[in-house]
Amino acid sequence: MDPRQPYNDLPPLPPAIELETRDLLKACIEAHKALASLRQASGHLPNPAVLINTIPILEAQASSEIENIVTTTDELFRYADHADAANPAIKEALRYRSALQEGFQSLRQRPLSTTTAEVVCTRIKNVQMQVRRVPGTALANQQTGEVIYTPPVGEALLREKLANWERFIHEHTDIDPLIRMAVAHYQFEAIHPFTDGNGRTGRVLNLLMLVEQDLLDQPVLYLSRYIIERKADYYRLLMEVTRSGAWVEWVAYMLDAVADTARWTGAKIDAIRQLHEHACEWVRAGRPKIYSRELVDVLFNQPYCRIQNVVEAGIAKRETAARYLRELVEIGVLREQRMGKEKLFVHPAYLRLLSNNDHGLQRYALPRAEAG
Repeated sequence: MDPRQPYNDLPPLPPAIELETRDLLKACIEAHKALASLRQASGHLPNPAVLINTIPILEAQASSEIENIVTTTDELFRYADHADAANPAIKEALRYRSALQEGFQSLRQRPLSTTTAEVVCTRIKNVQMQVRRVPGTALANQQTGEVIYTPPVGEALLREKLANWERFIHEHTDIDPLIRMAVAHYQFEAIHPFTDGNGRTGRVLNLLMLVEQDLLDQPVLYLSRYIIERKADYYRLLMEVTRSGAWVEWVAYMLDAVADTARWTGAKIDAIRQLHEHACEWVRAGRPKIYSRELVDVLFNQPYCRIQNVVEAGIAKRETAARYLRELVEIGVLREQRMGKEKLFVHPAYLRLLSNNDHGLQRYALPRAEAG
């Protein structure tokens, strides 16, 4: 095929090959086990808000980086509740988190569909996004500028292919849902229904499909971590499906991605739970008069805490809330810093745990003045 010509002959789903090979089914079993363990780990967290406020930010950072929108987890957490003050890259990455949440909520009203994709892409790009109506979209090599793929053109054709994509997701239940997810992800990227934002939209849809298929309760799998670490393989394998129908290799990559990131995310959740328990013990011992489980929970909603967060949690009025946070600074749990005119209290041990690839527990220590 000529990559400069629109791929209007993109074959419909399901692919005309055997997808459930022995090796792929073995990989499916491992991925399902890992997802079940992740689901179990999620249920052991004392504060469910921890998951929905943290893991999607990690996913947003990595998924955006795949598209060369570079931010840090520190920046995203710092501006998570005040995106208006952030730079354009941070705003765009945070919109990915919002898109993930909006897509998750939409599953209560409708099954995964083209409409879901439009809602998600609209949130990511912050402008109304609909299925492409005009030609001109092509994918090019970033170094050479050479066109490597031109997706189908024509709104009617695109909607026809998206309708087939929807039917495959919902009707071909004889195929394992993880294999369906991998195949559907390729097809969505090959259709490339929007002028921009297709990659991030497709990765949000992966997580939503895992929720819809009852493999996760919330979209908290850090799947883009695997892809960013193996980005060249991700794009190479997508193209090999297009060029030579190499479905088995592509599906194997995605199954390994699910298993690997489910194990990693589960281990991260276990580490968060351990740090939460350590924080409870440390605050109870160091400041018993202000200790409450609810106060510690607020510190784990996000690694940056504001006085208003304590007030909104119904723990204390503003003056008392400020004193509580200052006392937590005194015993080494928080560190006070300013962001413009605003006072922030960062939770360094928690921020380190969320930002680093390892899951090591960093214990609290009294600041030198307090220790002395």
